[in-house]
Amino acid sequence: MDKDQVASILSEIGVLLELKGENPFKTRAYTNGARVLEGLTESLETLVAEKRLGELKGFGDALQEKVATLVTTGRLPYYEQLKASIPPGLIEMLGIQGVGPKKVKRLHDELGIDSIEKLEAACKAGTVAALDGFGEKSQAKILEAIAFKRQFASRHRLVDALVVAEPVLEALRSHPDVIRCSTAGSLRRWKEVIGDIDFLVSSQSPAEVIGFFVSQPGVRSILAQGETKASVILGEGIQADLRVVGDAEYPFALAYFTGSKEHNIVMRQRAISRGLRLNEYGLFRSQEETRDPALRVVCHDEPEIFRELGLAYVPPELREDHGEFKAGEADALPRLVEWTDLKGSLHNHSDWSDGRNTLADIAARMDELGLEYWAITDHSRASYQANGLDEARMERQLTAIAEVNAAIADRGSDFCLFTGTEVDILKDGLDFDDALLERLEVVVASLHVPSGEEAENTRRLIAAAENPLVHMLGHPSGRLLLERDAYKVNLPAVIDACAATGTWIEFNASPYRFDLDWRLWHYAKSKGVRCVINCDAHRLEHVQWLRLGTGVVRKGWLTKADVINTQPLDRLRVELGRKRARAR
Repeated sequence: MDKDQVASILSEIGVLLELKGENPFKTRAYTNGARVLEGLTESLETLVAEKRLGELKGFGDALQEKVATLVTTGRLPYYEQLKASIPPGLIEMLGIQGVGPKKVKRLHDELGIDSIEKLEAACKAGTVAALDGFGEKSQAKILEAIAFKRQFASRHRLVDALVVAEPVLEALRSHPDVIRCSTAGSLRRWKEVIGDIDFLVSSQSPAEVIGFFVSQPGVRSILAQGETKASVILGEGIQADLRVVGDAEYPFALAYFTGSKEHNIVMRQRAISRGLRLNEYGLFRSQEETRDPALRVVCHDEPEIFRELGLAYVPPELREDHGEFKAGEADALPRLVEWTDLKGSLHNHSDWSDGRNTLADIAARMDELGLEYWAITDHSRASYQANGLDEARMERQLTAIAEVNAAIADRGSDFCLFTGTEVDILKDGLDFDDALLERLEVVVASLHVPSGEEAENTRRLIAAAENPLVHMLGHPSGRLLLERDAYKVNLPAVIDACAATGTWIEFNASPYRFDLDWRLWHYAKSKGVRCVINCDAHRLEHVQWLRLGTGVVRKGWLTKADVINTQPLDRLRVELGRKRARAR
């Protein structure tokens, strides 16, 4: 197991121990151990092999032995036995937002609740509200959270789907009987939330490919297995479907199974208007539905299908029937931004607030990856739960960043670590005064504690945009995918305010956010609002979210010119000063 897998299990052990009511010091030891591993820069395998786990803070003999066992064997009997000793329903209840281990234990001990169904019944009966520390408001929120969870029970975040799909796709590519293969469906279109994973393969030996697919290490169970189709459950409980076709059919099947449904309907209508029939088997010269190969128009790939229907090639991300046909007819589809266009991220955290890594480690890693800059925008003081910085700590951080940049320059690198803050938008203004904000190179203003009123949240965001020292609004809708709905905000009004003031809007590339929603970037782009694709990184590994975020924001038709952090360092400095100069 790698360090992230080990850290995840240690964290889960801490939760399970808390469910059992174990000594809090014992519980905390596992939680802290997980945090130490998450921030580890040295190879965990090396530490185990060299028996140096004891050098890590808080790693006593018991923790060392368990981590070594996980790393070397991939299993831990202690963890398996602990998990088996707890009713599965209690663990499932932890998936309800706002219901942590302490609450689950109290609900179980005092009301005998051991499942989500029993929790829902108790809330509806009013017995949960009667418990000390809960009340009517908590009870109502639990019911809302249960309903929310059920609504998205068969939905999965894009990142979770990619993690399990990409190894399978690579395995399929390596199989000698596979001619061409790809993902399809919403995953290929880079939807932020998907249902099932679709794989498509062309082959002359479908049975061999099907057998290979269902025997992959990531397959948890087989739902169906036929001559040309198979369905399995992969890790994380995601269903994956494979379809094997002949290579002549492959381009048509790929277009059809990529979708979206709305896009496909228009494609079929275009074919009919030209006296053709389009389906998953081909584009046919026929007035009726057919699969006759003799009538198939030869198309070697998807672009040829689009050309036959009078269109420029439409990238998968744009196939949502959101204007791609009009643009395709005029050969006016944009050249979409690529993640390799990005030069850095302007919203990130360090161990000064709730990040895991030091300033020096962050700078070294991003410089090593070839990025030109990286902004440190730790939380402001109002985010006390995230160890937000007050003015005194901010002053010390400014000095620390200057020292890191000096060390980088001494090594002959042009990489820059920008100073900055993610400043909270409060009821009466920003969490830092203008005198401090003016000294920072990057200012991200974010709403973390919203009002229940749309007008009030909208007012706060617009007021932040109107501050000449604020460069961008962070995660403006506040949504957490599959966990929390967006705040009540009039986002078009916020976009209008950003357009009027020259304020940028973040596309938060965290796979839990992907915010501002791609559907709103059409409008934002039409108003001239610039985008910043930010990692909101809390660990070094989160730099990979630049790829994720770019894949999703491409659905908003954004080009390299629309995204600020495609600018090289010298040009970005000019852009960072533009709004402030205009205000002066």
